Amino acid sequence: MALAKGVALITGASQGIGRAIALRLASDGFDVALNDIPVHEALLKTTAQEVVAHGRRAHYVLADVSSEQEVETMVSDVVRVLGGLDVMVANAGISIMKTFVETSAEDLDRILAVNLRGTFLCYKYAGKQMIAQGRGGRIIGACSTSGKQGQPSLSAYCASKFGIRALTQCAALEFGSHGITVNAYAPGPVKTSMWDYLEAGLGTPPGALEEQLSKAAALGRVGVPSDIASLVSFLASKESYLITGQAVCILAHHLLAPFD
Repeated sequence: MALAKGVALITGASQGIGRAIALRLASDGFDVALNDIPVHEALLKTTAQEVVAHGRRAHYVLADVSSEQEVETMVSDVVRVLGGLDVMVANAGISIMKTFVETSAEDLDRILAVNLRGTFLCYKYAGKQMIAQGRGGRIIGACSTSGKQGQPSLSAYCASKFGIRALTQCAALEFGSHGITVNAYAPGPVKTSMWDYLEAGLGTPPGALEEQLSKAAALGRVGVPSDIASLVSFLASKESYLITGQAVCILAHHLLAPFD
């Protein structure tokens, strides 16, 4: 059994990238708090059981990250049950694929509420808790290569992810004096449950999109959730203590985003 490293909280942790991050941090030695919305409770329970199988404590909290009251209560609940908060991974996010003129104001508001407002709230209440604890910490957000270069039919999503880069830089500047680093991971295409949605939106036959994007990728393939979890593992580690304010690209893709 790994030595305990503290407590990590991951939002959107029932499946996909969030689940992979939760299991990786558990294997790294963190006790893990898991969050998702009520409709994913069954999956969240399964992920919690998998964390326990790694020999760590697990606790799950149902909450909507776009609600300030629910995020504040979520952080307080995690601290009460697990004893503190050392790593916050604001992973929860949604996407809508529509052309710019088809995207409604309601679509924009919905994506910004979950992706941008949700990340802001997670940064805010994790930061407040870590400052009060006085032992530093790691705050990590979910950006995207779509947060570094705009994409067709993803205007609202891109806007939310560009905004996360700004939040990450601002929080890093304000929290740094407390020993808290703030970074984000910015992946290219990753095969998650959103993949089928992307294929349907583009109207491509099964497998064609992956083949196209793999050919365009610098490393010749698209990503899987464990690839992102590996980067988060490093950003959550003590070795990353001099890295802050960054949105780190992973799986760089010359059709979708620059290497920076």
